[in-house]
Amino acid sequence: MSEKKSQAEVLKEKLSYEVKNAWEQCDEVQIKKAFDLCEGYKEYLDKGKTEREFSALVERKLRKAGYQNLQELLNKGKKLKKGDKVYHVNKKKSVAFAIIGEKPLSEGINMVGAHIDSPRIDIKQNPLYEDSGLVLMKTHYYGGIKKYQWVTIPFSLHGVVVKTDGTSIDICIGEDDGDPVFTITDLLPHLAQQQMQKKATEVISGEDMNLLLGSQPYNDKKVKDKIKLNILKILNDKYGIVEEDFLSAELEAVPNFKARDIGLDRSMIGAYGQDDRVCSFTCVKAMLDIQLSGKTALCILTDKEEVGSMGNTGAQSNFLKSFISKIIYLTNESYSDVLINICLENSSMLSADVNSGVDPSYADVNDKMNASFMGNGVVVQKYTGSRGKYDASDANAEYMGTIRRLFNEKNIVWQTAELGKVDQGGGGTIAQHVANLGVDVLDCGVPILSMHSPMEVTSKIDVYMCYSAMKAFLESK
Repeated sequence: MSEKKSQAEVLKEKLSYEVKNAWEQCDEVQIKKAFDLCEGYKEYLDKGKTEREFSALVERKLRKAGYQNLQELLNKGKKLKKGDKVYHVNKKKSVAFAIIGEKPLSEGINMVGAHIDSPRIDIKQNPLYEDSGLVLMKTHYYGGIKKYQWVTIPFSLHGVVVKTDGTSIDICIGEDDGDPVFTITDLLPHLAQQQMQKKATEVISGEDMNLLLGSQPYNDKKVKDKIKLNILKILNDKYGIVEEDFLSAELEAVPNFKARDIGLDRSMIGAYGQDDRVCSFTCVKAMLDIQLSGKTALCILTDKEEVGSMGNTGAQSNFLKSFISKIIYLTNESYSDVLINICLENSSMLSADVNSGVDPSYADVNDKMNASFMGNGVVVQKYTGSRGKYDASDANAEYMGTIRRLFNEKNIVWQTAELGKVDQGGGGTIAQHVANLGVDVLDCGVPILSMHSPMEVTSKIDVYMCYSAMKAFLESK
């Protein structure tokens, strides 16, 4: 027979707040759902390693689910009605899609959003050179990385080459089992005494991160740079491209790793690009699974977040507002900028991006009372920014209370966090740019280990809770 709780124990249970472990809050059925969900997530990780590939993958999923191309409907002058599903792919690098709800758009939209670019190694416009019996490619790293983590690992080459006649050639070398892979070399420890004395930021120079491409010369003694010529011939034979075509190419070297289970219990996922494809996936999956709600539901997946969200495919662009304006135009008898602004001001968003999970090996960079832990569910981050909340999106208390109430009612296990100690950490998301439109925005995502490395780690139960949170929000009234 259990002992009766003391008055203090009852009072503590009533008044105190304790973070819960998601694994312990879930039954076997929910845990199985989490594992099953993450098997589908791995497909997105392996088939959508670049923003172009992820956009194309999402478009295929949307068309299969009955979504229609919004631009085609606009060109035909077809009106939208309740239950219609529409999408638009912007410059092949960002995607927006929506389900028209029962309520008028003037009452606002439930939006989720994430970014689909990740840190990587971009190939320069004039990249190929031969030196010391080798052919290499000049690169320029993209996003905030520890450069020393990105050498001596296998890379695959992804992207597009646009030829002088306007033909686009898709490139993907290294993902199939029979494909060659590429690497960036490093100095052997025997000769690295001076290198090892440098600061971590200087151990590997960005200008020296050159991709190793080949070493076999073309069999002709009359020409110079025979190895480079051989590489060019291989590329020409397979893709019909010449060296000048690199000037109008977008090529990315990304880690060649496949998504794998981590741990003997298989409770985690290790893969490249989980920042922010883990949140992109959960947003997409939630949109595909929701039942029609009162409000219109919308998802936006943007590019360029890792370098500031600029450009015509980033969150600072007009893409979201343009997409919403087209929906309003096709659902209302009358149309004006006033209607767009009213819609945005009455809309709400969960900006889905990852947070740094506490790593016990480096725990001192966190304020543990305000940090996210692996396995404790989806992370709600009231404000972003760094060192005094500069460049922050800071949700108001009322909206924070609304999301808190929703998650508690739906039994979603969640936690709150900042990104590191006040004067140590920080970072931005797409939230601030959507908030600038008048939308209530709150950051919400998955804790992650080894962020911005070639092999990031997430917990399967956190992925499941993020999906559940996005679905609950999209279906909310």
